[in-house]
Amino acid sequence: MAKVRLFDPRSFLKQAGLGRRIVALKKGQTVFSQGDRAESVFYIQRGKLRLSVISSGGSEAIIASFGQGDFLGEECIANAQPFRTATAIAVTEATVLKVEKTEMVRALHEQHALSDIFVAHLLARNARIQEDLVDQLFNSTEKRLARALLLLSQFGKKGKSDTVIPKVSQETLAEMVGTTRSRVNFFMNRFRKLGFIEYNGTLLVHQSLLSVVLHD
Repeated sequence: MAKVRLFDPRSFLKQAGLGRRIVALKKGQTVFSQGDRAESVFYIQRGKLRLSVISSGGSEAIIASFGQGDFLGEECIANAQPFRTATAIAVTEATVLKVEKTEMVRALHEQHALSDIFVAHLLARNARIQEDLVDQLFNSTEKRLARALLLLSQFGKKGKSDTVIPKVSQETLAEMVGTTRSRVNFFMNRFRKLGFIEYNGTLLVHQSLLSVVLHD
């Protein structure tokens, strides 16, 4: 009697196969652009990516950042959204698994273990969106910047506390927080003097920065 091979969602997300391929990205390389047809889902195996939108007037705003273990472009699963509404760019060298929409839909329908991982991702993303909205509505620039740095460092993920972030410009941080570069510069210097961060080419975020977010 032939032995039935059990489905392993981790292997599915790590390996190339039917309807899926591994893509190596250079820093600054575009994964997909706003307006492209949405025909695949991406799973980040390593590295960091960011998502941004461009207004009709040409202004760009960074709306989210992603790291290892995150899905990207999952909106293609909903047929009501056939085109990309944002642009995804590699912030560092990265490796992603590109899964064709039809293969992703098939796997989600047939493999509950993969569905569980995917649904958990969607719920976490939804909670993050709500937190972002509250952050913009009620929190000070200082708190928003501290939270952005913690998110970029993937604070709390896989037991990490102090994490090095690849070089990120103050202009980029200003776009993420919704403020000016001069305000970002002011608070970055303040965080460094207080020992919450260290930066000299690279940026090291300490666990103690969380106290800024939690402080009333």
